[in-house]
Amino acid sequence: MNNLMVVNLIFKITLFFLIVWGTRRMSADSNQSSYLPEPFRLNGITTQDAFGQGKVRALNSTVRLLRNNKLIALGTLISPKGYVITKASSCVGARKATLQNGSTFSLKIRKRFEDIDLALYELIADKNTFACVEWTDDNLTLPVSWVFSSFIELEEIRVGIASGNPRTIGREGGVMGVMLGQDGKAVGGVEINEVVPQAAGDRAGLLAKDLILSIDGRRVFTKEQLGKLVSSKDPGDMINLEVSRKNKQRKIKVTLGHSSVTFELFNRNLQMSGPVSKRKDNFPLILQHDLPLPKEGMGGPLFNLEGKCIGINIARVDRVTTFALPTKTLLPYLKDWLPDAQNILPERITENDTEADL
Repeated sequence: MNNLMVVNLIFKITLFFLIVWGTRRMSADSNQSSYLPEPFRLNGITTQDAFGQGKVRALNSTVRLLRNNKLIALGTLISPKGYVITKASSCVGARKATLQNGSTFSLKIRKRFEDIDLALYELIADKNTFACVEWTDDNLTLPVSWVFSSFIELEEIRVGIASGNPRTIGREGGVMGVMLGQDGKAVGGVEINEVVPQAAGDRAGLLAKDLILSIDGRRVFTKEQLGKLVSSKDPGDMINLEVSRKNKQRKIKVTLGHSSVTFELFNRNLQMSGPVSKRKDNFPLILQHDLPLPKEGMGGPLFNLEGKCIGINIARVDRVTTFALPTKTLLPYLKDWLPDAQNILPERITENDTEADL
C-alpha cells in the first residue's frame, strides 16, 4: 500500500469517528430535528485541523493579491525567491501581495500566459526564504480524491472532493447578449427580439426591433450567418454592426461578452451560485472539484491529502464546480521563466516537457 493510499485511509477513518462522535453530541432545534455541530462538519475547524501540517503549508504558500487594498485573487508561491502564479484575468492591476503572517510586498509582473489564463509575478523583497508549494501530479490518475485549498482570509482551508475525468474545456465564443427574431432576405437582415439587461448589446445601445444588416462589413441575412460571425470572436473583442432602426441606418460598436456570464440569469443553478469567474473556458486540461471558494479565491494552490500541490484553482464555474489547472499543464510554461527552476520544479519538467507537449 503506497503512502497516498495510507493517508487516504487514515483520513477516512478519522473523519468517520469524528462524525460518529459528533452525532452523539447532536443538538436539537425547536422542531426536534438534529444537526451535526459546526466544528465537525465538512469545513468545520475540527475537520480542517485533521489535515495537520498540510493545512499549515497551504496557508503559508498562498498569498492575497490586492488592488486598491481590495482582494481580487489569490496567488501560489512557487519559489523561495518570491515568485507567484495566479489567474491572469482576475489579477489585472494587482499592486500588492499579503502573506498569511500579515506581511505585505509590492508586486512585479514577469509574464502572462494568456492561453491558459496564467500570470507570473515576483514579490519585491530582499529575502529568498518564502515558503512555497511542493508539486505532484499523482491525482490525475485518481477517479475521486480529497482535496483542499486556502480560504480567502488565509485563516482557514476549504475541503472537498475532486472527481470526474481530467478533460479539455473548449473555447467559448463571444456573445452580444440578444435574442434574435425574424430573418431572411425578405426581412432585410436579422431582427433583435430582446436585449439582455446589462449584457454587451445593452451597453452598446442595441434595442429590441433593431434590424442587424452587417457585421464588420459583411452582410447578414440569417441567424446562422450572424451566429457564426459572432462566435468566431472572443469575449472582449469589438465588432462593428450596421443596424436599421425605424428605417434609419446607424453604426454601433459592440464589445462582446462571455456567454455563461451573459445568460446566467436564465440558469437556475447559476442564479444560486453568486459571482463566478468571467473566463472559465478554453483550457487544455482541468481537474474538477467542489470546494466552496468565491471567484476571488481563484489563483491559489490546490492540495492533495499529503499536502502537495496538484494544481491551481483557475475558474469558479458555479456553486458546486471549480476548475483547476493541473501540475502537468502549468509547469512546462514556467521552466524558462524561473531563475531557480532546476531546484523547485520536478526533474521531468525541467528536462523533458515543453509547451509543444501540451
